[in-house]
Amino acid sequence: MTRSLAPLRFGVEADFAIGVEEELSLVDPATHALVHTGVDVLERMEVPEATGSAHPDTYSALVELASPVCASATEAVATLAALRGRLRAAGGTAIGAGIHPNAAFGDVEHVPARRYRKIASQLRGLVMRTPTCALHVHVGMPDPETAIVVSNGLRERLPLLQALAANSPFWHGQDSGLATARAQLFRGYPRAEIPRAFADFADYEETVAAVVEAGDLPDYTFLWWDIRPHPHLGTVEVRAMDSQSALSSVAGLAALIHALARVEAERGARAWAPREALMEASFTAARDGLDARLPHDGALRPAREVARAALEEARPFARETGAGAALEEVERILREGNGADRQRAAHASGGMPALLDLLARETATDYR
Repeated sequence: MTRSLAPLRFGVEADFAIGVEEELSLVDPATHALVHTGVDVLERMEVPEATGSAHPDTYSALVELASPVCASATEAVATLAALRGRLRAAGGTAIGAGIHPNAAFGDVEHVPARRYRKIASQLRGLVMRTPTCALHVHVGMPDPETAIVVSNGLRERLPLLQALAANSPFWHGQDSGLATARAQLFRGYPRAEIPRAFADFADYEETVAAVVEAGDLPDYTFLWWDIRPHPHLGTVEVRAMDSQSALSSVAGLAALIHALARVEAERGARAWAPREALMEASFTAARDGLDARLPHDGALRPAREVARAALEEARPFARETGAGAALEEVERILREGNGADRQRAAHASGGMPALLDLLARETATDYR
Protein backbone atom coordinates (compact mmCIF):
# COMPACT_ATOMS: atom_id res chain seq x y z
CA MET A 1 0.00 0.00 0.00
CA THR A 2 1.18 3.50 -0.76
CA ARG A 3 -0.41 4.90 2.39
CA SER A 4 -0.77 2.46 5.29
CA LEU A 5 -3.90 1.98 7.39
CA ALA A 6 -1.66 1.30 10.39
CA PRO A 7 -1.93 1.57 13.30
CA LEU A 8 -4.89 -0.78 13.56
CA ARG A 9 -6.68 -0.23 16.86
CA PHE A 10 -9.30 -2.95 16.67
CA GLY A 11 -9.66 -4.60 20.06
CA VAL A 12 -7.87 -1.81 21.96
CA GLU A 13 -11.07 -0.60 23.65
CA ALA A 14 -13.77 -2.86 25.06
CA ASP A 15 -15.52 -4.82 22.32
CA PHE A 16 -18.59 -3.02 20.98
CA ALA A 17 -17.95 0.21 22.86
CA ILE A 18 -19.74 3.18 21.32
CA GLY A 19 -18.98 6.78 20.45
CA VAL A 20 -21.31 9.38 18.94
CA GLU A 21 -20.41 12.52 16.95
CA GLU A 22 -22.81 15.25 15.90
CA GLU A 23 -22.33 18.24 13.60
CA LEU A 24 -24.39 21.29 14.58
CA SER A 25 -25.04 24.57 12.76
CA LEU A 26 -24.40 27.80 14.66
CA VAL A 27 -27.09 30.45 14.39
CA ASP A 28 -27.85 33.96 15.58
CA PRO A 29 -29.68 33.71 18.94
CA ALA A 30 -32.42 36.13 17.83
CA THR A 31 -32.94 35.52 14.11
CA HIS A 32 -31.59 31.95 13.94
CA ALA A 33 -29.77 32.87 10.73
CA LEU A 34 -26.56 30.97 10.02
CA VAL A 35 -23.46 32.57 11.59
CA HIS A 36 -19.78 31.79 10.89
CA THR A 37 -18.49 31.88 14.46
CA GLY A 38 -17.53 28.26 15.08
CA VAL A 39 -13.80 28.83 15.57
CA ASP A 40 -14.40 31.70 18.02
CA VAL A 41 -16.98 29.76 20.04
CA LEU A 42 -14.74 26.70 20.23
CA GLU A 43 -11.85 28.83 21.53
CA ARG A 44 -14.07 29.91 24.43
CA MET A 45 -15.44 26.44 25.09
CA GLU A 46 -13.99 24.44 27.99
CA VAL A 47 -14.06 20.65 27.63
CA PRO A 48 -12.45 18.77 30.55
CA GLU A 49 -10.39 15.71 29.69
CA ALA A 50 -12.34 12.47 29.26
CA THR A 51 -15.69 14.28 28.82
CA GLY A 52 -15.62 14.24 25.03
CA SER A 53 -14.33 16.75 22.51
CA ALA A 54 -15.41 19.71 20.39
CA HIS A 55 -13.84 20.49 17.02
CA PRO A 56 -14.30 22.68 13.97
CA ASP A 57 -15.33 21.17 10.66
CA THR A 58 -14.94 22.28 7.07
CA TYR A 59 -17.35 25.17 7.54
CA SER A 60 -16.95 28.00 10.03
CA ALA A 61 -20.69 27.85 10.77
CA LEU A 62 -20.39 24.31 12.16
CA VAL A 63 -19.10 22.63 15.28
CA GLU A 64 -18.58 18.92 15.84
CA LEU A 65 -19.27 17.50 19.29
CA ALA A 66 -18.00 14.00 20.07
CA SER A 67 -18.62 11.76 23.05
CA PRO A 68 -15.79 9.81 24.67
CA VAL A 69 -15.71 6.03 24.31
CA CYS A 70 -18.77 4.77 26.19
CA ALA A 71 -20.42 1.49 27.11
CA SER A 72 -23.93 2.47 25.98
CA ALA A 73 -25.81 4.88 23.77
CA THR A 74 -27.44 6.54 26.76
CA GLU A 75 -24.06 7.22 28.34
CA ALA A 76 -22.72 8.64 25.07
CA VAL A 77 -25.71 10.94 24.58
CA ALA A 78 -25.51 12.18 28.16
CA THR A 79 -21.99 13.39 27.38
CA LEU A 80 -23.27 15.11 24.22
CA ALA A 81 -25.90 16.86 26.34
CA ALA A 82 -23.14 18.20 28.57
CA LEU A 83 -21.14 19.32 25.53
CA ARG A 84 -24.17 21.14 24.15
CA GLY A 85 -24.44 22.89 27.50
CA ARG A 86 -20.78 23.93 27.35
CA LEU A 87 -21.36 25.21 23.81
CA ARG A 88 -24.21 27.40 25.05
CA ALA A 89 -22.10 28.61 27.96
CA ALA A 90 -19.44 29.68 25.46
CA GLY A 91 -22.00 31.83 23.65
CA GLY A 92 -23.00 29.43 20.88
CA THR A 93 -26.59 28.94 19.75
CA ALA A 94 -26.95 25.77 17.70
CA ILE A 95 -29.52 23.87 15.69
CA GLY A 96 -29.42 20.19 14.85
CA ALA A 97 -30.60 19.53 11.29
CA GLY A 98 -29.12 18.05 8.13
CA ILE A 99 -28.92 21.53 6.62
CA HIS A 100 -29.96 24.99 7.80
CA PRO A 101 -33.51 25.35 6.41
CA ASN A 102 -33.16 28.79 4.83
CA ALA A 103 -29.45 29.57 4.54
CA ALA A 104 -28.64 31.25 1.25
CA PHE A 105 -26.74 29.36 -1.42
CA GLY A 106 -23.05 30.30 -1.09
CA ASP A 107 -23.37 31.67 2.46
CA VAL A 108 -20.27 29.76 3.59
CA GLU A 109 -16.86 30.36 5.12
CA HIS A 110 -14.23 27.65 5.46
CA VAL A 111 -12.10 26.91 8.50
CA PRO A 112 -8.48 27.89 7.68
CA ALA A 113 -6.92 24.62 8.81
CA ARG A 114 -4.73 22.38 6.65
CA ARG A 115 -7.26 19.55 6.28
CA TYR A 116 -10.10 21.88 5.35
CA ARG A 117 -7.98 23.89 2.94
CA LYS A 118 -7.17 20.59 1.23
CA ILE A 119 -10.86 19.68 1.01
CA ALA A 120 -11.77 23.12 -0.37
CA SER A 121 -8.99 22.94 -2.97
CA GLN A 122 -10.18 19.51 -4.09
CA LEU A 123 -13.93 20.15 -4.15
CA ARG A 124 -13.91 23.81 -5.22
CA GLY A 125 -17.43 24.99 -6.02
CA LEU A 126 -19.00 21.93 -4.39
CA VAL A 127 -18.11 23.25 -0.92
CA MET A 128 -19.57 26.67 -1.66
CA ARG A 129 -23.07 25.26 -1.25
CA THR A 130 -25.09 25.07 1.95
CA PRO A 131 -23.13 23.38 4.79
CA THR A 132 -24.35 19.88 5.66
CA CYS A 133 -24.50 18.36 9.15
CA ALA A 134 -24.52 14.64 9.95
CA LEU A 135 -24.78 12.32 12.92
CA HIS A 136 -22.04 9.67 13.10
CA VAL A 137 -22.03 6.57 15.32
CA HIS A 138 -18.88 4.53 15.97
CA VAL A 139 -19.01 0.97 17.32
CA GLY A 140 -15.79 -0.63 18.52
CA MET A 141 -14.75 -3.88 16.84
CA PRO A 142 -12.73 -6.72 18.38
CA ASP A 143 -10.72 -7.44 15.22
CA PRO A 144 -10.46 -6.43 11.55
CA GLU A 145 -12.50 -9.32 10.15
CA THR A 146 -15.43 -8.65 12.50
CA ALA A 147 -15.28 -5.02 11.38
CA ILE A 148 -15.73 -6.12 7.77
CA VAL A 149 -18.65 -8.43 8.57
CA VAL A 150 -20.41 -5.75 10.64
CA SER A 151 -19.78 -3.05 8.05
CA ASN A 152 -21.10 -5.28 5.27
CA GLY A 153 -24.20 -6.09 7.30
CA LEU A 154 -24.97 -2.57 8.47
CA ARG A 155 -24.73 -1.37 4.84
CA GLU A 156 -28.07 -3.06 4.32
CA ARG A 157 -29.59 -1.10 7.22
CA LEU A 158 -28.52 2.30 5.89
CA PRO A 159 -31.71 3.15 3.97
CA LEU A 160 -33.78 2.44 7.09
CA LEU A 161 -31.48 4.57 9.25
CA GLN A 162 -31.72 7.41 6.71
CA ALA A 163 -35.51 7.23 6.80
CA LEU A 164 -35.64 7.29 10.60
CA ALA A 165 -33.13 10.15 10.88
CA ALA A 166 -34.35 12.29 7.96
CA ASN A 167 -34.26 15.89 9.22
CA SER A 168 -33.63 18.28 6.33
CA PRO A 169 -36.71 18.76 4.13
CA PHE A 170 -36.09 22.50 3.55
CA TRP A 171 -33.28 24.15 1.61
CA HIS A 172 -32.88 27.85 0.81
CA GLY A 173 -36.25 28.49 2.45
CA GLN A 174 -38.17 26.09 0.20
CA ASP A 175 -39.48 22.58 0.75
CA SER A 176 -37.19 20.35 -1.31
CA GLY A 177 -39.76 17.57 -1.63
CA LEU A 178 -37.19 15.31 0.06
CA ALA A 179 -37.17 14.10 3.65
CA THR A 180 -33.40 14.60 3.76
CA ALA A 181 -31.99 17.08 1.28
CA ARG A 182 -28.63 16.75 3.06
CA ALA A 183 -28.22 13.18 1.87
CA GLN A 184 -28.56 14.18 -1.76
CA LEU A 185 -26.40 17.29 -1.43
CA PHE A 186 -23.67 15.14 0.11
CA ARG A 187 -23.93 12.67 -2.79
CA GLY A 188 -22.46 15.44 -4.95
CA TYR A 189 -19.08 14.95 -3.28
CA PRO A 190 -16.67 12.30 -4.54
CA ARG A 191 -16.58 9.09 -2.52
CA ALA A 192 -19.88 9.99 -0.79
CA GLU A 193 -21.69 6.71 -1.39
CA ILE A 194 -22.48 3.31 0.01
CA PRO A 195 -19.42 1.09 -0.57
CA ARG A 196 -19.61 -2.41 -1.96
CA ALA A 197 -19.33 -5.36 0.41
CA PHE A 198 -15.76 -6.55 1.05
CA ALA A 199 -14.64 -10.16 1.03
CA ASP A 200 -12.30 -9.61 3.97
CA PHE A 201 -10.05 -6.98 5.51
CA ALA A 202 -7.37 -7.50 2.88
CA ASP A 203 -9.93 -6.74 0.17
CA TYR A 204 -10.88 -3.55 2.02
CA GLU A 205 -7.20 -2.55 2.39
CA GLU A 206 -6.52 -3.07 -1.30
CA THR A 207 -9.58 -1.05 -2.31
CA VAL A 208 -8.75 1.83 0.01
CA ALA A 209 -5.16 1.87 -1.22
CA ALA A 210 -6.29 2.05 -4.83
CA VAL A 211 -8.76 4.89 -4.18
CA VAL A 212 -6.29 6.89 -2.08
CA GLU A 213 -3.65 6.55 -4.79
CA ALA A 214 -6.03 7.34 -7.65
CA GLY A 215 -7.30 10.48 -5.94
CA ASP A 216 -3.93 11.51 -4.47
CA LEU A 217 -5.70 11.64 -1.11
CA PRO A 218 -3.92 12.21 2.21
CA ASP A 219 -5.46 9.11 3.84
CA TYR A 220 -8.53 6.89 4.03
CA THR A 221 -10.55 9.42 6.07
CA PHE A 222 -11.11 11.25 2.78
CA LEU A 223 -13.32 8.32 1.72
CA TRP A 224 -16.65 9.77 2.83
CA TRP A 225 -18.63 6.57 2.56
CA ASP A 226 -21.99 6.23 4.34
CA ILE A 227 -20.35 3.50 6.41
CA ARG A 228 -16.70 2.58 6.77
CA PRO A 229 -14.31 0.61 8.92
CA HIS A 230 -12.14 3.12 10.80
CA PRO A 231 -8.89 1.27 11.58
CA HIS A 232 -7.20 4.15 13.44
CA LEU A 233 -10.09 4.21 15.92
CA GLY A 234 -10.82 0.47 15.82
CA THR A 235 -14.47 1.03 14.91
CA VAL A 236 -17.12 0.75 12.26
CA GLU A 237 -18.50 4.23 11.62
CA VAL A 238 -22.08 4.81 10.43
CA ARG A 239 -22.25 8.19 8.67
CA ALA A 240 -25.56 8.16 6.74
CA MET A 241 -27.85 10.11 9.08
CA ASP A 242 -28.90 13.75 9.40
CA SER A 243 -27.95 15.67 12.51
CA GLN A 244 -30.78 15.70 15.06
CA SER A 245 -32.19 18.55 17.13
CA ALA A 246 -33.64 16.31 19.86
CA LEU A 247 -31.08 14.41 21.92
CA SER A 248 -33.70 11.73 22.58
CA SER A 249 -33.66 11.00 18.84
CA VAL A 250 -29.85 10.82 18.90
CA ALA A 251 -30.10 8.29 21.73
CA GLY A 252 -32.66 6.14 19.94
CA LEU A 253 -30.74 6.03 16.67
CA ALA A 254 -27.43 5.36 18.42
CA ALA A 255 -28.96 2.59 20.54
CA LEU A 256 -30.41 0.96 17.42
CA ILE A 257 -27.08 1.03 15.57
CA HIS A 258 -25.19 -0.20 18.63
CA ALA A 259 -27.47 -3.20 19.00
CA LEU A 260 -27.64 -3.98 15.27
CA ALA A 261 -23.84 -4.06 15.14
CA ARG A 262 -24.00 -6.92 17.66
CA VAL A 263 -26.73 -8.60 15.61
CA GLU A 264 -24.58 -8.44 12.47
CA ALA A 265 -21.50 -9.72 14.27
CA GLU A 266 -23.42 -12.78 15.47
CA ARG A 267 -25.03 -13.44 12.07
CA GLY A 268 -21.64 -13.48 10.37
CA ALA A 269 -20.91 -13.47 6.66
CA ARG A 270 -23.63 -14.16 4.09
CA ALA A 271 -24.58 -13.15 0.57
CA TRP A 272 -24.51 -9.35 0.64
CA ALA A 273 -26.90 -7.00 -1.15
CA PRO A 274 -25.48 -5.30 -4.26
CA ARG A 275 -24.25 -1.75 -3.83
CA GLU A 276 -26.44 -0.58 -6.73
CA ALA A 277 -29.63 -1.82 -5.05
CA LEU A 278 -28.70 -0.18 -1.76
CA MET A 279 -27.98 3.13 -3.48
CA GLU A 280 -31.44 3.04 -5.05
CA ALA A 281 -33.07 2.24 -1.70
CA SER A 282 -31.02 5.03 -0.13
CA PHE A 283 -32.48 7.56 -2.56
CA THR A 284 -36.00 6.30 -1.88
CA ALA A 285 -35.42 6.67 1.87
CA ALA A 286 -33.99 10.16 1.42
CA ARG A 287 -36.94 11.20 -0.70
CA ASP A 288 -39.82 9.60 1.20
CA GLY A 289 -38.55 9.22 4.77
CA LEU A 290 -40.89 7.09 6.88
CA ASP A 291 -43.26 6.73 3.91
CA ALA A 292 -40.59 4.91 1.89
CA ARG A 293 -40.88 1.30 0.79
CA LEU A 294 -37.59 -0.47 1.38
CA PRO A 295 -36.15 -3.89 0.46
CA HIS A 296 -36.68 -6.41 3.25
CA ASP A 297 -36.89 -10.21 3.14
CA GLY A 298 -37.00 -10.30 -0.63
CA ALA A 299 -39.72 -7.70 -1.16
CA LEU A 300 -40.42 -3.98 -0.81
CA ARG A 301 -41.93 -3.29 2.60
CA PRO A 302 -43.12 -0.09 4.33
CA ALA A 303 -40.28 1.57 6.22
CA ARG A 304 -42.20 1.33 9.50
CA GLU A 305 -42.54 -2.44 9.06
CA VAL A 306 -38.81 -2.75 8.35
CA ALA A 307 -38.06 -0.63 11.40
CA ARG A 308 -40.18 -2.74 13.73
CA ALA A 309 -38.44 -5.89 12.50
CA ALA A 310 -35.07 -4.25 13.23
CA LEU A 311 -36.27 -3.25 16.70
CA GLU A 312 -37.18 -6.84 17.51
CA GLU A 313 -33.66 -7.92 16.56
CA ALA A 314 -32.07 -5.08 18.51
CA ARG A 315 -33.96 -5.20 21.81
CA PRO A 316 -32.06 -8.07 23.51
CA PHE A 317 -28.70 -6.37 22.94
CA ALA A 318 -30.02 -2.93 23.88
CA ARG A 319 -31.25 -4.29 27.19
CA GLU A 320 -27.79 -5.71 27.91
CA THR A 321 -26.28 -2.21 27.78
CA GLY A 322 -29.13 -0.53 29.63
CA ALA A 323 -30.29 1.24 26.46
CA GLY A 324 -33.70 -0.41 26.20
CA ALA A 325 -35.51 2.82 27.08
CA ALA A 326 -33.47 4.77 24.53
CA LEU A 327 -34.46 2.26 21.87
CA GLU A 328 -38.11 3.07 22.54
CA GLU A 329 -37.43 6.51 21.03
CA VAL A 330 -37.41 4.75 17.67
CA GLU A 331 -40.96 3.58 18.40
CA ARG A 332 -41.89 7.20 19.13
CA ILE A 333 -40.42 8.26 15.78
CA LEU A 334 -42.53 5.61 14.06
CA ARG A 335 -45.68 6.80 15.84
CA GLU A 336 -45.19 10.57 15.75
CA GLY A 337 -42.80 11.20 12.88
CA ASN A 338 -39.14 12.01 12.35
CA GLY A 339 -37.42 15.39 12.26
CA ALA A 340 -38.56 16.08 8.70
CA ASP A 341 -42.16 15.56 9.76
CA ARG A 342 -41.76 17.91 12.75
CA GLN A 343 -40.11 20.56 10.56
CA ARG A 344 -42.93 20.45 8.02
CA ALA A 345 -45.59 20.62 10.75
CA ALA A 346 -43.90 23.64 12.34
CA HIS A 347 -43.61 25.38 8.97
CA ALA A 348 -47.27 24.70 8.21
CA SER A 349 -48.31 26.29 11.50
CA GLY A 350 -46.03 29.34 11.57
CA GLY A 351 -43.76 29.51 8.55
CA MET A 352 -39.97 29.61 8.64
CA PRO A 353 -39.76 31.53 11.97
CA ALA A 354 -41.71 28.76 13.72
CA LEU A 355 -39.56 26.08 12.10
CA LEU A 356 -36.29 27.72 13.14
CA ASP A 357 -37.62 28.31 16.64
CA LEU A 358 -38.53 24.62 16.92
CA LEU A 359 -35.03 23.53 15.93
CA ALA A 360 -33.36 25.97 18.33
CA ARG A 361 -35.62 24.97 21.24
CA GLU A 362 -35.19 21.25 20.68
CA THR A 363 -31.41 21.58 20.33
CA ALA A 364 -31.25 23.47 23.63
CA THR A 365 -33.40 20.92 25.47
CA ASP A 366 -31.48 18.67 27.86
CA TYR A 367 -31.46 14.88 27.62
CA ARG A 368 -33.39 13.01 30.28
